[in-house]
Amino acid sequence: MQNRRYVIRGGIEGRERLRLLSEVMGPSTRALLTEVGVPAGSTCLDVGCGGGDVAFELARTAGPTGRVVGVDLDETKLDIARREAGQHDLSNITFELGDVTRWKSDELFDLVYARFLLTHLPDPGGLVAVLRRHTRSGGVAILEDIDFRGHFTDPACPAMQRYVAWYTSSVQRRGGDPNIGPRLPGLLREAGFDDVQMKLVHPAALIGGIKLLTCITLENIADVVLQDDLATEEELRQTIDELYTFARDPHTVIGGPRVFQAWGRNTDISA
Repeated sequence: MQNRRYVIRGGIEGRERLRLLSEVMGPSTRALLTEVGVPAGSTCLDVGCGGGDVAFELARTAGPTGRVVGVDLDETKLDIARREAGQHDLSNITFELGDVTRWKSDELFDLVYARFLLTHLPDPGGLVAVLRRHTRSGGVAILEDIDFRGHFTDPACPAMQRYVAWYTSSVQRRGGDPNIGPRLPGLLREAGFDDVQMKLVHPAALIGGIKLLTCITLENIADVVLQDDLATEEELRQTIDELYTFARDPHTVIGGPRVFQAWGRNTDISA
């Protein structure tokens, strides 16, 4: 099952990129889950779960009396996630193949979560409304998503500017919003969530981390950049090489997209 709106490569390459992304985002996501709270015994839903990194974290936190369901379109990533869940001795987690906008469940969840998913959807508000229908009364929805305009470098890096322009154009052409981050609180309110709160994190580095992730992401959108005629193969290769050279210099600074974290409660007593 393929998602034609998703501009970043899936499969094994996509899983390895998500592994690095989780290394970059892991500390801030764990801090977010700690602040919002994941009590032992919680039932959790991770939509667009990818390789399962956050689902694993939720499963550990919810404990053996809790349960986690991860849903994603990429069967290759899900197969890897199932295998890794076994390696981590996480028996309280299942992964299901499906379109999260149409996926249905007979149970309600204490916590529903989505990271870097809404940015790719033409109707993000529709999905947040779906998430509310999956959330029990008193339960919480947690969203993390990007504002791609947040990228910065020191000194200036033309290769970074081209990358941001290409990524932005590719997502917008497929109906997504690469700068959706600031909209998250409003989307939660519009869907009927209450007590909406927000935080902002901004990954930046001198060595590794977001610097390497930026380069790998550019490589992983190469197919759509060429497909959309945003650059020639030579221009793309030159930009990838320039960005790697810049990122490998420990005297340069790269900041990635701003990441908005927002959450809200479902206080509907009928849920």
